[in-house]
Amino acid sequence: MLDLLKPNWSARSPVTAVSASATDRGDGLDLETDVGPATITAFAPGVFRLRLGPEAPTDYGIVAAEPTPPEVTVSLVADGHRLVAGDAALTVSRNPLKVSLDHDGRTVLGSTRDGHFTRPHRLPPISRDGDRWLVVFGLDSGEAVYGLGEKWGPLNRRGQLVISQVEDSLGVNSEISYKNCPFAWSPDGWGLFVHTPATVRHGVGYPPWSHRAYVLEVDDPCLDLFLIAGATPAEVLTRYTGLTGRMPAPPPLWSLGVWLSKAYYETADELLAAAQEARRRGVPADVITLDGRAWLDTATRFAFEWDPARYPEPRKVTDALRDLDFRLCCWEYPLVSVKHPLFQEMADKGWLLTDKATGKPLVHQWDPEPFGPVLTPLPDSGLPDFTHPEVYAFWREQNRRLMQEDGVDVIKSDFGEQVPPEAVAANGDDGRRLHNVYPLLYNRCVYEASQAAAPDGVGLVFGRAGWAGSQQAPVQWGGDPQADWEGMAASIRGGLSWGMSGAPCYATDIGGFYGAQPDAELFVRWTQAAVFCSHMRFHGIGPREPWAFGEEAEAIVRRFIDLRYRLIPYIAGLLEAATETGLPAMRAMALAFPDDPAAQRFDDQYLFGPDLFVAPVVRPGGEVRYYLPAGRWFDFWTGMAVDGPRLVETTVPFDRIPVFVRSGAILPLGPTVPHTNALGGRPKLERIAIYGRPDGVPVLPADLSFAVASEPGTAVRLSGLPEGLTVETHGVETSRHGDSVEIPWTE
Repeated sequence: MLDLLKPNWSARSPVTAVSASATDRGDGLDLETDVGPATITAFAPGVFRLRLGPEAPTDYGIVAAEPTPPEVTVSLVADGHRLVAGDAALTVSRNPLKVSLDHDGRTVLGSTRDGHFTRPHRLPPISRDGDRWLVVFGLDSGEAVYGLGEKWGPLNRRGQLVISQVEDSLGVNSEISYKNCPFAWSPDGWGLFVHTPATVRHGVGYPPWSHRAYVLEVDDPCLDLFLIAGATPAEVLTRYTGLTGRMPAPPPLWSLGVWLSKAYYETADELLAAAQEARRRGVPADVITLDGRAWLDTATRFAFEWDPARYPEPRKVTDALRDLDFRLCCWEYPLVSVKHPLFQEMADKGWLLTDKATGKPLVHQWDPEPFGPVLTPLPDSGLPDFTHPEVYAFWREQNRRLMQEDGVDVIKSDFGEQVPPEAVAANGDDGRRLHNVYPLLYNRCVYEASQAAAPDGVGLVFGRAGWAGSQQAPVQWGGDPQADWEGMAASIRGGLSWGMSGAPCYATDIGGFYGAQPDAELFVRWTQAAVFCSHMRFHGIGPREPWAFGEEAEAIVRRFIDLRYRLIPYIAGLLEAATETGLPAMRAMALAFPDDPAAQRFDDQYLFGPDLFVAPVVRPGGEVRYYLPAGRWFDFWTGMAVDGPRLVETTVPFDRIPVFVRSGAILPLGPTVPHTNALGGRPKLERIAIYGRPDGVPVLPADLSFAVASEPGTAVRLSGLPEGLTVETHGVETSRHGDSVEIPWTE
């Protein structure tokens, strides 16, 4: 492992090609190097792949796509070879082995240029140290880098040491995080992805190593590196998710409603009372949650069994919730208590991870210190081995049974970060290779169970931990933020960071998970921000229901929840589009406005989908500072037009946050309903709001779409509008003709 402050690179020799010749593979070339063969291929349009070292011993399906190479031309250049594939090219130099990535004739990424007095490179471009690789790329002054999973700090990774390793971070206050992904990109037109289950360290212009280089340390004997070129960050992200997969389908409609949760509803009576109170107060909601200790016996969990003392007939409880038009979310984790007979049954079948030293089932012992008196001490437990086909099938089937027979609608799949280095799996991998992909396998398994259980085959899981490829099993939430203003701000950044790493869906714990009970102001501001996330859940230790914070807070929260349900057609449309593009619901400024460096400095504001600008209030007193990018925007609340770019520092009233709509947008709005069952199983369109002259098709699910036709100098016509649809306009005049709306052309 590299010393974090004084790494010893002087002992490393760079990898060098040993011959000027290479074998043309058709899709690329093979080279002989002084550390073994290297393969360089065009994997897909704009995507090149470099492999060195032995073949990976196991394949966890992280790369979900088969190669679709474009036509490739390989030619000799000075000291190397050049691969040209469409609008991208990769130049490979021999001595030492280096790469240079071009897009549209412009170099966007190349090996390190950090020199030394006595040798060409202070840091070797590519080198190997036993079973570990070092790869170093050059960075220009001011070049920004984004991605690398769910991280809570500044979104621009420049200057940071980021470690891609899944951890139970116990909050949102440090670099460690639950969801990691060794994929990074720059607005300058490149992305890089390290295809590995192992730990990767990213010194992204990290000054103790090199402020002018991106240093990758990969703890894997196999180096498998993808280099991605694209005209925009959105194109790079789409090409990356083309490799690692996208959501198979948008999440179910009911999941877009409000989720009620806390730690925890202790009995069936308390659970049902909360659901009944929501209906009595007219607070729209769709899902309610039984958290960790709420439906299980802690000493014997987890074994897919309801605590018989509190739930002698579980189906009566789930049916009662269904009668109230609530869906049920139940908590689980991938550990089996040694106090339950299932532990020994799985041990006898070889279904648990084993200890490398003893060959016996590995027993995970919890450190109680971080939990203190807040949470019940967790039992010593074994870890199911999801690399074993029988275990995977068993776990999937038991979850399917919970859903189809017991009436559970979705699983909150907590934990998954506990695999230690000494663990050994059935496929031969040890914990060093399994640790990061374990939650990927776990959540994939539960997601497949939900697909099997759902009548329409549309799956859903609510997972905490993840790795590259986790976006294939939506949804993820950011676990356990501190219940204060910084916990809220960090949660927003975590969602934006995860979105910039290829995951469209994200939710936060509204109100915060631990610490002092949030006051009404924090609770309201967190709710206001969470309306503009793919999924919306209240959760934390202590009361988190909207009526627990006073009448004024409840009234404001209710209005924002109503807005959430009105936005369902828009949210459903942007998530449907995400199955094709991989773009997130929450879009950070660097992703949405890559050509505006000023916008990229604002980490707490974002676009929700392509059309809504959101600036959450993350400080007490209503103080907010935001940057509205160039162009014309319309205040969502007043309809007033505002031109950017502009920096705004203001104090906003308690009942709103800054939200603007992009000029040219057609915003679809549905009815206010108490739950999505009232929609009849599909989004309903009640109103469209037109902001300025429409410049494209609206963000809508395919089955609600209508036609938008325009040419310069002619009228814009919207046709095929549903009967009874209300049309609201801002900044333009319209005329209505049956199922059509016409907007005259004006310069």
